Amino acid sequence: MANTLDKIFAAKLLEIKAIKLQPENPFTWASGWKSPMYCDNRKVNAFPEVRNIVKLELTRLILENFPEAEAVAGVATGAIAQGALVSDILGKPYSYVRSKPKDHGMGNLIEGEIKPGSKVVVVEDLISTGGSSLKAVEALRQAGCEVVGMVASFTYGFPVAEKAFADAGVKLVTISNYEALTAIALETGYIKEEQVPTLKEWRANPSEWRNDLK
Repeated sequence: MANTLDKIFAAKLLEIKAIKLQPENPFTWASGWKSPMYCDNRKVNAFPEVRNIVKLELTRLILENFPEAEAVAGVATGAIAQGALVSDILGKPYSYVRSKPKDHGMGNLIEGEIKPGSKVVVVEDLISTGGSSLKAVEALRQAGCEVVGMVASFTYGFPVAEKAFADAGVKLVTISNYEALTAIALETGYIKEEQVPTLKEWRANPSEWRNDLK
């Protein structure tokens, strides 16, 4: 059963229904992609036990991998709360990055205050293609910050995301991942052995998977 952190956390996400697996009845993402999996880590905030795991483990990942970080930045909207919790433990300045500039007031893209030249660690809740996460990184770089890395609760581990992070020169560390999730889902009977090939097929080429359903 679950005996490593990534599997323990994946089991918690399944338990609170933050992650759902439906290989035979795919979800449709905002991008239009069909997916046998849906992850909504915002649900974590409603469950204190799981929220504490996220808070403490993201903090640990930062201390172990990015001890030079001088400030924390969350990615809107899913990681705003998680980033704030982590920065509070670390005692570091905090801000969050919008997906686009505010359409009124000061028109801010980055909310809060991070001094140019600061070494910043970015907090994200979920990594799919990596597009929105890396846009936040670019916004911080444009503001004169040095992004030392990113931590996240969960990653699908898509090849396209791994390449995007490598190309952007951003180290990513996560609490849990696709492999841990499918392993614990299989161990607990959440999914069946015959459903695993479908999940692997999707993960290898998510943008083209089940295009017949469009």
